[in-house]
Amino acid sequence: MKKNSLLAALFLLAASGLMLHYRIHNFMVPDRLLPSVLVFDGSKFLASLLPAIDVVVVTSLFMSRRTAAYGYLLNGLIVIYGTLLMGHYSIAEMVTRGVPIEKMVLKSTIPDIGIAWGDFFVGKALYDHYMKPVKLSAPEEESARE
Repeated sequence: MKKNSLLAALFLLAASGLMLHYRIHNFMVPDRLLPSVLVFDGSKFLASLLPAIDVVVVTSLFMSRRTAAYGYLLNGLIVIYGTLLMGHYSIAEMVTRGVPIEKMVLKSTIPDIGIAWGDFFVGKALYDHYMKPVKLSAPEEESARE
């Protein structure tokens, strides 16, 4: 039962991150000449690529004990890249817009980075759940020794 709760939390955090990225970096933007027509913006799509991989691939990898280590590794890489990219984006936006220092924390991507790390720690708890040693009963231990 603990596994299913952790999987649900992992999926919900990843899906929330994807929706946040889509809201901030919407890759279907109005055309400059015809604002009623939406066009694909590939540079903004890349911002949603890592969260989409997190939702689909990482969650799928964590569904099995056999592939949980790969899910843990990929989840960690996505969180590290996400932290660096969101931090860079935040700093670049703050500098170009001249945001005062006292407002930088709330207007930065620190809350988004917190969601990403929360996703990582849920994945770590799920990985630890899969990798805990299995206790054998006395008859199973004897047959395992032979």
